Amino acid sequence: MLPDRPFFDRLADAAKAETLPRFRMGIGVSNKLESGFDPVTEGDQAAERAIRALIEDAFPEHGILGEEYGTVGADRDYVWVIDPIDGTRAFISGLPVWGTLIGLYHKGRAVMGLMDQPFTGERFFAADGVTHYRGPEGERTLATRDCASLSEATMFTTSPTLYHGDIKTKFEAVQDKVRLARYGCDCYAFALLAAGHIDLVIEAGLKPYDVGGLIPLIEQAGGIVTDWNGGRAEMGGEVIAAGSAALHAEALAILRG
Repeated sequence: MLPDRPFFDRLADAAKAETLPRFRMGIGVSNKLESGFDPVTEGDQAAERAIRALIEDAFPEHGILGEEYGTVGADRDYVWVIDPIDGTRAFISGLPVWGTLIGLYHKGRAVMGLMDQPFTGERFFAADGVTHYRGPEGERTLATRDCASLSEATMFTTSPTLYHGDIKTKFEAVQDKVRLARYGCDCYAFALLAAGHIDLVIEAGLKPYDVGGLIPLIEQAGGIVTDWNGGRAEMGGEVIAAGSAALHAEALAILRG
């Protein structure tokens, strides 16, 4: 038995109960790194615990890969991929572009996904070939925008400081060709792409939990998500998402070098 939309809603609601009351409340922040800054909050940890508990109860035969509490059953046919707060830096800064990401992989491929932004009240969900939106705009089915070329495209990335060396050169070559480049939206940028508001998202250094819940949103809305070599993006790394095949091909030709 596979999960349905109400079950994904239960997971998102459980996470929301832990994250939203802590947003803009000046909660404590820990650093995962000895050198550098990789923040984690009690909201991240509590939300992932809540999600895991529901999955373990309903689908004990499934694996789980989460940012905060590691991986169990990675070799199972179905594996849940969880990021309780994608965009923790935005979360601790009071910016409402973070989100809870929940994806389901079947034999390594992302087949269902959800992105929830509790503060704005927006929830994006994909399953069975359709991406749905629920929020202030009501409920609707989403489709990506058919942008023909980089010269007409709006592109997002989390931060240009994430790029170094050869990948920086390639990223900047794409950036130089787009009509508009914007920064700082984390997972929310991918949701905007699925909704047809922007055209291109390029990222570097992603983990599976950064992208697992987002791949179905874009693919099932008509877009394309790959790594910079054109392969599947479920394992993260350098990732490109585009609303149209033509735009993806033009950008990918540059990123491949």
